Amino acid sequence: MIKYSTFLMPNPQDESAAPKAYANPQVNQTLTMDQFSRHIADHNGVFSRGTVKGVLTDLVSCMREQLLAGNKVQLEGLGSFWISLSSQGARSLAEFTASNIKSVNVIFSPAQDLQDLRSDAEFQLVSSRAVQAAALKAEKAGESTVDISKK
Repeated sequence: MIKYSTFLMPNPQDESAAPKAYANPQVNQTLTMDQFSRHIADHNGVFSRGTVKGVLTDLVSCMREQLLAGNKVQLEGLGSFWISLSSQGARSLAEFTASNIKSVNVIFSPAQDLQDLRSDAEFQLVSSRAVQAAALKAEKAGESTVDISKK
């Protein structure tokens, strides 16, 4: 179940246009490597949590190594990873050096099974995190109402 809240956002290209409502996903929890390894091990049954965690740890290490070598890594069923560069422009090709490169970014393109999550997704509208926090604060303070107009 994907929980989401809604928010209004103005059109940055047309400031006179009325804001429109959009969805914002709410994260239920963030799984650590250990928790995710346990989850995978529980589904598979053949490999222990430690083995799965070791493989995932090696995957991250090897992925980093291959990306830094300029390679694209394609993991069937997961997707492809490669790098892009952000750089500061130089006045000419001759003046451009590696010092103009400001960051190396990892790009991820999901495999087909991860691209079409909408067809299998179920949604539940929930209050925004700000409204949830305001309500909890009011409840703890013994207040019976909360002003969410600024949330």
